[in-house]
Parts: sequence; structure tokens; C-alpha cells
Amino acid sequence: MTDTENGAADAAPQPPKMNVLAQFVRDLSFENILAQKGVSGEVQPDVQVQVNLDAKKRTADHQFEVLLKLKVDAKSKANPDDHLFLLELDYVGVFHIENIPEDQLHPFLLIECPRMLFPFVRRIVSDVTRDGGFMPLNLDTIDFLALYRNEIARRQQQAAVAEGPAPANA
Repeated sequence: MTDTENGAADAAPQPPKMNVLAQFVRDLSFENILAQKGVSGEVQPDVQVQVNLDAKKRTADHQFEVLLKLKVDAKSKANPDDHLFLLELDYVGVFHIENIPEDQLHPFLLIECPRMLFPFVRRIVSDVTRDGGFMPLNLDTIDFLALYRNEIARRQQQAAVAEGPAPANA
């Protein structure tokens, strides 16, 4: 092999590499408000789910921590002022990621990594709600791409508002 062929082989892009090194529950809270009030009988829940994501670089090379924060608030459909339960979960994944271009790393961390974590989060939510005395709550699949796009659009809009209107030329 000549030097030019060898140099071309070295310059070839490497395929992306991702390994899940660890995943764990950082924080979990479940409040069965319905039982605390002493209410019994069948209640139809109206469930609201909030999802927040965060990612940060760890001290080790190519390691990142991704946090999926979930808040599930269930209220009575018949009386929206009556809370049934509140579940808050912070679930963390530690990932080893290589060969992702710098400009693509942020979306990768906040879209692909949460996709890997979501089945485990869904199972925890189902088990906790069942063990808490309710029907198991099976979360719908979350579109992390749409969440990411919405957050970018929100930040751009917020930045535009902060800059204020452009001065008018007289």
C-alpha cells in the first residue's frame, strides 16, 4: 500500500459508536394522594406527563450523562381539582459515545440517548403506579425528535424576544 492510499484509509470517517455504560434511578417519588384523602371507588384519571431532558459531559473521555426527568400528574376526569397521584422520576443513562461530529452531538445526546432509556422508564412508571394501587400506567412512546425541535424553536423565539425589535430607520 502506498502512502497516499494509507492516508486515505486513515481519513475515512469512522462509524458512530455508542455504548450504554450504566443506567439508574437517581430520584423517584410517588404520592398516592387519593389514598391519603381516604377516597375509594372507581376514579377515571386524566394523566398529564411532562418530560425534561438534560445532558452533560463527564470527566472521562467520550462519556456523557443523560438525564430523563419525568413528572406524571393524574387528576380526576370528573373533578379536575382532585389529584389522584403524582409521580416524579429522574432516570440517568451514562453513555460512551465516539465518532459523532461536534455539531451533531447535542441532538444525538437529547434524541438518541433518551430513546435508549425510554423502555426502562416506561417499565418503572408502570410498576410504580401498579404497586401504588392504580392500574399500571403504560406511557405512550415519546417523540424525542419533536421534543428537541420544539425546545430549539422555543429558545430561538425567546432569544428573538430578548433582543427586542430592530430599531427603525428614520
